[in-house]
Amino acid sequence: MKHTTLVFAAAVAVMPFAGNAGEPLAALDVAEDISRFVFSAAPVFDDGMPAYGNAFITQGYLYPAGTLDGGVEGTLPNGDPAFPDLVIGEWTCDGYFIGDGMRTETGALVMTRQVYRFNDGDVLISHGAELVDAGVTVTRAVTGGTGDYADAPAEIDQVLLGMSDGYGVRLQIELGGGSADAYGDEDHTEWESGFPVGPIPTSGSHEAG
Repeated sequence: MKHTTLVFAAAVAVMPFAGNAGEPLAALDVAEDISRFVFSAAPVFDDGMPAYGNAFITQGYLYPAGTLDGGVEGTLPNGDPAFPDLVIGEWTCDGYFIGDGMRTETGALVMTRQVYRFNDGDVLISHGAELVDAGVTVTRAVTGGTGDYADAPAEIDQVLLGMSDGYGVRLQIELGGGSADAYGDEDHTEWESGFPVGPIPTSGSHEAG
């Protein structure tokens, strides 16, 4: 029953935000597959967590905006998408830990490049800081695009919807640098997962369990 409810909720969320064929999306959601998160062997803290300057790469799934509202998970424990029929592309993120590394409690946690590669081959690229604070908007620079995104606005807004035990980050992206809540009035706050920025392994890679 719970799975059916989530699938129905996600399907309903798609309808207002999917956009017309051949047009760029105004907004989208990102679900990280934490099994593809890999970070460098150094520098790390004594407990193995990434410290300032540590390089990493990770990947995940793109969904229509609103799919992950209300705490809905976008990935399964094995790394597969929770809603494969709703996946609109692949997300790749690489960068460096800043602040106090994995011990950062507020503000900028990482400085990253994000590549949003859509199923039709179109690409959008953004650069900038990512915050550890859930529900707080950060503006990132759009540095490239192809196809429908060749003339994308110069900015995007990103909001961390939350972290969940083992499943990685969930992000909400809006093109154009407006309010990240412009397409909906949903409450995007997230429950306390027990992890300030999510479960990160103590070695160079992680397999979700």
